[in-house]
Amino acid sequence: MKLLLKLCLFFIIILIVISIAASLYFFKVAQVRGPKSFINESNTPTSSPIYQDEKEFLNLNKETLTLTNDNLKLTAWYVPAEKTTNKTVIVVHGFNAKKEEMAAYGMLFHKLGYNVLMPDNRAHGASEGKLIGYGVTDSRDLIKWTERLVKQNANSEITYFGLSMGAATVMMASGQDLPKNVKRIIEDCGYSSVWDELRYQAKSMYGLPAFPILYEVSAISKLSAGFTYGSPEASSLVALSHNKLPTLFIHGDADDFVPTAMVHDNYAATKGPKMLWIVKHAKHSQSLTTDKAGYYAKISEFFAKY
Repeated sequence: MKLLLKLCLFFIIILIVISIAASLYFFKVAQVRGPKSFINESNTPTSSPIYQDEKEFLNLNKETLTLTNDNLKLTAWYVPAEKTTNKTVIVVHGFNAKKEEMAAYGMLFHKLGYNVLMPDNRAHGASEGKLIGYGVTDSRDLIKWTERLVKQNANSEITYFGLSMGAATVMMASGQDLPKNVKRIIEDCGYSSVWDELRYQAKSMYGLPAFPILYEVSAISKLSAGFTYGSPEASSLVALSHNKLPTLFIHGDADDFVPTAMVHDNYAATKGPKMLWIVKHAKHSQSLTTDKAGYYAKISEFFAKY
């Protein structure tokens, strides 16, 4: 009997050690800065509808701005509109991306006559930081950038635009006490919550259930980054339930990275004026490339209405 108990205890300890090791590995994959094997890094082909826009935006004169938040130095580009205006769009990139990859979106808003502020999220691009914030810490940084714009120009009229994790960032910011200068929000393919997205990815990419690994990884995030994946601050739905700003929701109907169903949950949650556009045949973060003319038209329609 004693031998059996010792064997059971031994196997329990082995399972715990394996579980902890797996959780540390998945935390590194999910939240620690660095290359990700599941993300293809490639240049936009010259045949792409957005290639020329990217090229033109990257050739524009840009001012590099910095600020410090949570003892991290954060970096952004600022591109003024051709004609002086108080209207600025803050363009927020996605997971493991950087501001340069948002050039086509910057050009979109530049063509529409807006100033463009394009930050690198913490732990991305030229900004400092080791831990990816999934929109939670990024939304706080976004508000800091907003306050900087308002300090420079009290008459600023600011629009938030975010793609993927950047979309979650702007949605999570929507539930906070924002400066009155923030007038509207545009989100493209953002998730309903960090927990929902990582649970989906655990199943989709690794065939794993949420228990126990995701719970353990979430606990590591709490210790390392200050938030759990299931906390209210990590939920776009919770934030949007307090949002009264006009919001445009965009999502591709072929998105298998952030499931299209999530946009319907986000749309239902917000309390302010809202528009929803589902882009046919668009995969994740590909709505602009898939239907560029429609994208420009829908953004212009939203600005004209709100």
